[in-house]
Amino acid sequence: MEKKINITVNGKEYKVNAGKTILESCKEIGIEIPSLCYLKDVSHNASCGICVVEVKGARTLVRSCVTQAAEGMVVKTNSPSIDEARRTNLELLLANHPKDCLICERNGNCELQDLTATLGIKEASYEKTKPVAPIDNTSPSLVRTPEKCILCGRCIAVCAEVQTVHAIDFAGRGLRTKVSTYRDKGLGNVACTYCGQCALVCPTAAITEKDESKSVFNDIYNEDKFVIVQTAPAIRVGIGEAMGMEEGALVTGKMVAGLRKLGFDKVFDTQFTADLTIMEEGFELINRIKNNGTLPMVTSCSPGWIKFIEHFFPNSLDHLSTCKSPQQMFGAVAKSYYAEKLNIDPRKMVVVSIMPCTAKKFECKRPEMNSAFHYWKNKMGLTDRDNFYDVDYVLTTRELAKMFKQAGIDFSNLAEEDFDNPLGISTGAGAIFAATGGVMEAAVRTAYEVITGKPLPSIDLNAVRGFEGIKEAELDLAGTKIKVAVAHTLKNARKLLEQIEEGKSPYAFIEVMTCPGGCLGGGGQAIPTTWEIRQKRAKSIYKEDSLKPIRKSHENPAIKEIYQDFFIEPLGHHSHELLHTSYTKRGVY
Repeated sequence: MEKKINITVNGKEYKVNAGKTILESCKEIGIEIPSLCYLKDVSHNASCGICVVEVKGARTLVRSCVTQAAEGMVVKTNSPSIDEARRTNLELLLANHPKDCLICERNGNCELQDLTATLGIKEASYEKTKPVAPIDNTSPSLVRTPEKCILCGRCIAVCAEVQTVHAIDFAGRGLRTKVSTYRDKGLGNVACTYCGQCALVCPTAAITEKDESKSVFNDIYNEDKFVIVQTAPAIRVGIGEAMGMEEGALVTGKMVAGLRKLGFDKVFDTQFTADLTIMEEGFELINRIKNNGTLPMVTSCSPGWIKFIEHFFPNSLDHLSTCKSPQQMFGAVAKSYYAEKLNIDPRKMVVVSIMPCTAKKFECKRPEMNSAFHYWKNKMGLTDRDNFYDVDYVLTTRELAKMFKQAGIDFSNLAEEDFDNPLGISTGAGAIFAATGGVMEAAVRTAYEVITGKPLPSIDLNAVRGFEGIKEAELDLAGTKIKVAVAHTLKNARKLLEQIEEGKSPYAFIEVMTCPGGCLGGGGQAIPTTWEIRQKRAKSIYKEDSLKPIRKSHENPAIKEIYQDFFIEPLGHHSHELLHTSYTKRGVY
């Protein structure tokens, strides 16, 4: 039982949990103290001064986000001096902020905008003191607009503490203070993983995803193009929120209907290639175990994680599965197998991905992600001038919501529709890729059955579910016991990589997801994304799994068909050329 303390807030006595800050204690009793820089579990640097309160006996106003509540403490959360301090601190922030709210990316979903309205500020009282800094457009995934930065430090905290990447930090002093990269090189020229967690926690539009929705609309309108779309598992539990529905709403059928209304020629599911990934990755793991291959084998579905290991642990790249991510497998399959099936020129096919992840924008433009071009090169007499990527565009959950709104789609009232065949057929195993532990669980469902010849005693592998930073389980594969581990966030991935490099890893198979909670907490998801919201999204993902008539990847009829007609067998010649890849050793700078 948690210890309680007595505090007085605004003249009334309350019992609250001990060990909390004043801000947290007031929230517990139903009093919201405004703040900007504070973000639970991420940032507590008390830089903005918005959350000040009066504490009896204190000589000055105190910042409630870092001041612990104590027994007998007497607090005021509103008074003339508090109101004046908050307004002054906010007006100072607004002095250097552009007044372009109507055309801003975050208009209507901006904490600075909301707080300005809440505090009743109608005019800017202070002169601008900083020159306009140039926009950082060097990243293929993210755009930094320094003029919109309020120096809250959230992006720095999430990059350093949650991801241990340190791609950005404070630079300069006084009026010259700014958030920047190493030597102002830009995000595209430093060891940034493009995970987008910085954009997810930014209270303004200082960091956003690189918007490609206009280009996608242009291709949809082009009658010479055959435009198909794939949707990641996590989108079906994120897009509803972005369209004003309840948090974690499972809206698979509405999402499909909305995409058809946008004008896509075919609506497919990345869960199909999640099942395909399990076939390739599961057999790769079995092959490594049987033939003394490099262990532990580590999953390769998360592009932010791949870039992280390429930068910080390049000597461990042999531990990565050679499988492409489901997104990239889909693009390669669509522009080879499916294009051939429909007799469509792959150069006229446009593949659009809807992903919860900003790093996917970078992944699709990696130079090696053009397998379908090489598949067709000799068959069609293509030259390097005809070169094309397997996936053309990646849109985040937020970009898709913007497209729905622009097209006037009444999302919540859409009748549910099904994905197109065959690349829209998937299993429950494909669905759980959205949650941390999902790839591991899906792989085990198939690998266990292939090795032992019988199904798992329980199809739900609860040991790898949940939001603990590192989870592990032990499996008995026909007398061979192996240990497996699951990590989410790059901070936890780092711990497992350090074990590997020290030769102390006890695991045969490791799953890593870049973002907190896995893809359902990806950097391209709806804002806000809190741990409470991640829990709701995870619950919906496991519901999707439980409702699927087929829950094992190897039982997917469309997967059976594509092996029978095209790939022949896992790890075969065609699959090696289209579904597998190699990695790049990168420097820290």
